[in-house]
Amino acid sequence: MVYITAFLIPLFLMLCFGNPFISLLKKINFGQQIREFGPKNHLKKSGIPTMGGVLILLIFVFSLLLFAELNLKIAVVLVSSLIMAAAGFMDDFLKIKLSRSLGLTAVQKIGLQFISALVVIIYLYFRAEPYYVLIPFVGSYSIPFYLTAVLSFFTIIGAANAVNLTDGLDGLAAGTTLVVSLTFAVIFFSFSNDYFTVMMLILAGSCLGFLWFNGNPAQVFMGDVGSLAIGGILGTAAVITGTEFYLLTAGGVYVAETVSVMIQVPYFKLTGGKRVFKMTPIHHHFELAGTAENKVVIRFIIVNVILSLLTIYSLYV
Repeated sequence: MVYITAFLIPLFLMLCFGNPFISLLKKINFGQQIREFGPKNHLKKSGIPTMGGVLILLIFVFSLLLFAELNLKIAVVLVSSLIMAAAGFMDDFLKIKLSRSLGLTAVQKIGLQFISALVVIIYLYFRAEPYYVLIPFVGSYSIPFYLTAVLSFFTIIGAANAVNLTDGLDGLAAGTTLVVSLTFAVIFFSFSNDYFTVMMLILAGSCLGFLWFNGNPAQVFMGDVGSLAIGGILGTAAVITGTEFYLLTAGGVYVAETVSVMIQVPYFKLTGGKRVFKMTPIHHHFELAGTAENKVVIRFIIVNVILSLLTIYSLYV
């Protein structure tokens, strides 16, 4: 019963407070700044309220405190994700107030993300327990702390930025996160990890409620405050439970978005302006190739569902 309630309460809260929060964002003139070099059909989205991720985070934290016992693991997830959210909030705020598409510098943003990951690393160090990493279809392996630290940094910072890159089409980040968080709820339930099962159901309910307002055509965007926080939650939860590679498979859409940028940027620089993709992240490539935005979103979510089902299947083979 608590699992169903943990999903429904944040969903209900989002549906109740979504419109008033959007009205507040409009009143204080927190509108989205659109990149001039992005897809031209996105220019019409300029001015749509952003920073809806603040409401996602408020509902997530409230629901988590309501349904989950505040133990050290939960506290670490909260602190780490709130630092990520702070980085996103400052980035969004600067974009809005300075009327530009870029907020914090890359160094400033990565610096805050580094601190977020460091919180988790310190926790793992003082936990002083053997660290096991679980690999889908393979098994579990004990790894030394230095590898744990490296893997944790890459997972937490990588997840935050991957969700951030995915948040480029109406409903895409919220939709994929809905699927990924439900997948992790199943994974954690199979491990009898009640606290993290509840956490993932709360995140899923929050994202489903947000989709009501963020689906095409979007009434509100989550902004960096939302995408970085969500990535931080997923990454931190994966690190603490040793399920980093499950996030890699279940979050395959996040991975594809990130890899497309990692390929495009150096190739563009090395070849003097040539491109592998029409535009990255890769969802823009499909847009510019002629696929409607809502169809790209639906297809990406379908791919995410397939990858998530394979991830769940790996638990039983």
